[in-house]
Amino acid sequence: MSANAAISRVGGERICSPLLDAIAAQAAAADRTRSVDADIIAAIKASDLMRLTASSNLGGRAAPVAAVARELEAVAGACASTAWCLWNHLSVFHFYCGLLGPGHQDLLAAITASGEWVSLPAGAGTSIQGISDGDEVTVTGDAHFGSGARYGEWVGITFMLDDERIPRFTIAQSAAPGVRIDPTWNGMSLRASATDNLYYDKLRVPADRVVPFVPKYRVKFRDPAYPVIDHRYREDWVGLSDLWLGGMAVGVAQAALDEACAGIQERIAIMGTKMVERPTIHVNLGHAGAAINSARATVHQACTETDARIDAGLTPTEDDYLRQLAASMTALRLAGEAMQLIVRVLGGNGLRESGSFERRYRDYQAMPLHINAHPDRVSEAYGRHLLGLPTENAF
Repeated sequence: MSANAAISRVGGERICSPLLDAIAAQAAAADRTRSVDADIIAAIKASDLMRLTASSNLGGRAAPVAAVARELEAVAGACASTAWCLWNHLSVFHFYCGLLGPGHQDLLAAITASGEWVSLPAGAGTSIQGISDGDEVTVTGDAHFGSGARYGEWVGITFMLDDERIPRFTIAQSAAPGVRIDPTWNGMSLRASATDNLYYDKLRVPADRVVPFVPKYRVKFRDPAYPVIDHRYREDWVGLSDLWLGGMAVGVAQAALDEACAGIQERIAIMGTKMVERPTIHVNLGHAGAAINSARATVHQACTETDARIDAGLTPTEDDYLRQLAASMTALRLAGEAMQLIVRVLGGNGLRESGSFERRYRDYQAMPLHINAHPDRVSEAYGRHLLGLPTENAF
């Protein structure tokens, strides 16, 4: 089954449709070389995929949240590493827009018009210091887990300024003097997801491009007095990124199921019985298909609720945010259950001989472990909320 044929179940044609077969064709090589094919990156940058989360007043597509989920589901079914990098760009750009706000609308519109790629290297181990220097700030330090950074033109930088206690945020061009990208990835899966390290050595950025980076910024975005470029940016990027991550998990699991169903047709089990005729095969594949359908429905429902809120101009609440996280957590669990059932069907020989299941299975493992969607983090926060206790997570 081609990558394009597989997306019919998620609603037919997508912006990504012309690229899917090429994305799928390079997936194994991307996994082996640990970089997405340069032609694929260029094709994505030349497409409207880059502008999905940019509002119309930035020249973007202002795509519904549900539409972004469907695009990423399809891309993940073709190559999860490619989808992961695109997902980071789309999620992070939404965050850029919310945090930088109307005062930087022209810059964000220029990034949108040029189809430029953004990243946010700010994972564990990041330590950056900024020093005021007239109308500029000099930034020095290390940043980690910059997914997609090597493919991008802009990096987001979180840092401490002078002796202040409130973190600051700015963006800088990846090619600026003082920026070095170490194209490394030391994880167990998603080997081409470009989770790079970045090093800033006396990088100079305009002081007027620096904004506060207060904890629980999602609460600040909900304040009617806080100016936003577009109402969609009152939605927190973590909640949206979790929903889109759930969509990607669905895409990976669906592709694995499709491949298993196609590959099992002529396989022979012990004693000469065709595997396709064994009742336990039917049972396990049926459960897997049902789990994937339920995961997709869970993501779609939460995305649809979010889109309705945006369209109505309603400000999200903490309950809305936690519902997004909980929906993603559930979808990721269901996709994981489907992957386990597919392993049971493939068996030892099928797993050994499978063309791509091992890669897809490994790719899936990173998804529920991402800090935004980690089940321990999400369930703890949601449980506190259900008990009427304050949620403590800073993001």
